[in-house]
Amino acid sequence: MPSPEKDIDVSANEDDRFRGSPNIHDSSISPSPNNCEYERKMRHLRRKADWNWLNACIGIIEGDLNPVEAYLSSGGDPARTLTASEVAILNRSSAFDVGHTLVHLAIRFQREDMLAMLLSQIEGSGSGVKRVPSYVAPDLAADIRRHFAATIRQRKGHFACNFVTELPTFALPADIELLPATIQEQLFTELLDKDAQEQLESDPAVINWSLELTVRLGSRLYALWNRSAGDCLLDSVMQATWGVFDRDNTLRRALAESLSQGGHMFYPRWKEYEASQASFLQYSLEEGQWEEDWTSLLSLASQPGTSLEQLHVFALAHILRRPIIVYGVKYVKSFRGEALGYARFEGVYLPLLWEQSFCIRTPIALGYTRGHFSALVPLEPCTSLDSRLPTQHTNIGPDQLHSTFLPLMDRERKLLPIHFLTESELGREETILRQWLDVCETEGGILVAQQFLHKRPLLVAQMVEEWLNHYRRLMQMSSAPFVRPIPIQDYSSDGDTDDE
Repeated sequence: MPSPEKDIDVSANEDDRFRGSPNIHDSSISPSPNNCEYERKMRHLRRKADWNWLNACIGIIEGDLNPVEAYLSSGGDPARTLTASEVAILNRSSAFDVGHTLVHLAIRFQREDMLAMLLSQIEGSGSGVKRVPSYVAPDLAADIRRHFAATIRQRKGHFACNFVTELPTFALPADIELLPATIQEQLFTELLDKDAQEQLESDPAVINWSLELTVRLGSRLYALWNRSAGDCLLDSVMQATWGVFDRDNTLRRALAESLSQGGHMFYPRWKEYEASQASFLQYSLEEGQWEEDWTSLLSLASQPGTSLEQLHVFALAHILRRPIIVYGVKYVKSFRGEALGYARFEGVYLPLLWEQSFCIRTPIALGYTRGHFSALVPLEPCTSLDSRLPTQHTNIGPDQLHSTFLPLMDRERKLLPIHFLTESELGREETILRQWLDVCETEGGILVAQQFLHKRPLLVAQMVEEWLNHYRRLMQMSSAPFVRPIPIQDYSSDGDTDDE
């Protein structure tokens, strides 16, 4: 940690953004012919400075999370802005600007792991009482996580990547619709991430923008509440498949091992894809910089609590042996609603390094908002689906009526991007989608992927049933002739302890 009495030395590996003279806007500390006077004032400012706050700012640009966490854990305001005096103390005008927050710095220096943590601190991910199934039935959730760990294998041969042997898809039970409206409202309040749902559905909407899909095809997506720690991507993947969080870091370990031992397969495709993105933005990297970035990505994968990036989603598609569709906001916004940077997560991630015969074609869906991932799951089709979707009014066959449908287009009818394609694959996006997914077209011309919902694994079915029984008991109490007080049993979202 830099000392208050020393100049702050930013890593020499950073680029020319760090060069320049102090950005001093306060006339009381402007350099003058009397350098001694100026140094005296600067020493006075350094002594009075809040170094807990300034070290957090430095930690952002140096990629050191420790001082950032120390600042926030001591009650520091994540929305605090740099003053002219503080910018002068930091003495790096090309790195620090008056009015910048930690969020601005994380965007500017592409610290996505820190950005996720900061934005969740500012906005939260839906505070209050949460009763997700794994909180209501913690013993069953622990059994599910142990069972999941037993399904992970490593492929022998040239591509030593981990993979799962069981491939469930989590959906909300259709029995929810049998509950009274007031109980349903309480259930969804305690289950969903209201903030994420609103952001994904707000103008321009990235989910549930088509009445044909949400109403006629019964394919509305719901953003499940997720923990706000840096493990949100892994948690959301586990929720979208098994309905639990990755509390034991089983999926994270599988991810780190796969990237480490299968790096010779992932690295060339990652580098080619990132180089094409860099070329589009008119910059390039030397080989040493590519290797440094790759090492950083491997390190992130192995550290619990650190947020992950696009490569990690791509690798997870291989571990799950199935496509992952991310519906994400186009821009990351501050707590004031201002756009801070472009979010690149939205799109389709295919297990392109596997043989197609080794994978399944049913995708899972995730949502990305404010540096945070959420599982997007449907409500199970109920028996009345046939009446909602007459076959004579659609070109989707009767054998497909028990699927849900995930759009492969945005609301402007543009195909979602497919990440990590090579140059030889560009221009064949729709063909590639049809190779890896069960693709069909709705009457309204929307290209969709089928998501088949099979019978739940026994442990998951038991967990969901126990969770549903909580709301059935509330229904019985509220409809009894002499209504009894409803007992309150809180499963708080604030703790995220070992209660699950």
